[in-house]
Amino acid sequence: MTGLRERARQAVRAELTEVALRLFAERGFEETTVDDIAREAGMSKRSFFRYFPAKEDVVLGGVDLMGELIVAELAARPPAEDPWSCLHAVLRGWAERIDAEQRALESLRLIEATPALRARFHAKREETRLLVADALVERGVEPFTADLLTAAAGAALECASRAWAGSDGADRLALVDRAFAELRPAR
Repeated sequence: MTGLRERARQAVRAELTEVALRLFAERGFEETTVDDIAREAGMSKRSFFRYFPAKEDVVLGGVDLMGELIVAELAARPPAEDPWSCLHAVLRGWAERIDAEQRALESLRLIEATPALRARFHAKREETRLLVADALVERGVEPFTADLLTAAAGAALECASRAWAGSDGADRLALVDRAFAELRPAR
């Protein structure tokens, strides 16, 4: 029974996200209220808050889950793989998944264009970065090095995303690869 209930909850969350992204694209993030999203989805504002704690979470709700999945993928990588190559492979895989999903790309563009979302996204990204650093420590990387490598990987992703968002059709994966190549540790 719990499985069915959780699937129904995920379906409502996905519908709310779709409605919200459409309204954000039409009206702008700041101009769209939770009331607007709830009304368009055929529910009350109170019901909206059962699925998302804040309007920003409609866009950013998947970041926490993504962090957990990144940590699991890092743990599954070959033990002898160097930490930078490991980070590049896992994070590039996530960039590929995001590129393959139109809704995720729309969310990424919205985040880059909205200061409030960008600030919240960076806070969530920092929480994820700390989890990833811990995962590298579990792989035998010294804590300072794990912290440094995850900060550099985060900077690589952020720079690639900014360049992509400001371009007219640049290849985001090529930008991710370039950023990781340019920041590759010398050892």
